[in-house]
Parts: sequence; C-alpha cells; structure tokens
Amino acid sequence: MPKENVGTFSLEENVWQGLSLTDAAARQVKKLVEQDPEVQGLQLAVKQSGCAGFAYVLDLTKNPAADDLVYERDGARLYVPLKAMPFIDGTEVDFVREGLNQIFKFNNPRAQHACGCGESFGV
Repeated sequence: MPKENVGTFSLEENVWQGLSLTDAAARQVKKLVEQDPEVQGLQLAVKQSGCAGFAYVLDLTKNPAADDLVYERDGARLYVPLKAMPFIDGTEVDFVREGLNQIFKFNNPRAQHACGCGESFGV
C-alpha cells in the first residue's frame, strides 16, 4: 500500500497576503527613520510572550536580514522575518493616538484572541 503524501510546511513556498501600513503608520515610520541615516526601516517580528502566546516586536533596523520580506508605503519600509508570517500575515499596521499616548496598533486577522492587557495575542 503506498504511503500517503502528508506534505510539509515550507515558509518559502507559501503565498502570503502581506502586511500593510496605514498613512499614519507610514508617516511615523518615516519620521523614526529620518532620525538616523543608517536605519533602513522598521522591523516587525513576533516572540513567545504573555498569557495569550505571542507579542509583537518592533525595532528600527539598520541591517535587515536577506530573507526578510519588505512591505513599503510612501517610502516607509516594514521588514518582516519570514518565520513571523504564519502569525501576522494579513496584518494592517496603524499608528494611533489614545489619550496622551501614541502607539502602533496591529489589526491582525489571524489573532484568535488577545490577553486582557492587550500585550499579547494567540493564533
């Protein structure tokens, strides 16, 4: 009896919807990048954290990895490690004002739930 083809998951072969930046997020990324001429853009990654499972990690990047996916809007670049895509594919990155605070917000269609404090999400 032939063995059933189970298949394997390959990050490189997957077709991604991608990520998007709102106008406000693009403006903020450009503002941050302008402060240091060596900075190429903003990197969005995920790490295991919090009570819901994963947290977003944002960092300015001077040397993006060769396999980072790049999403651009009006000259603002968002770099995403390939290994983060299964968790954040389709996410819209926004920059909003909430009271006295200004923060990046993530509208992630893959997030099934979030913790009460909003610091982590689960897929």
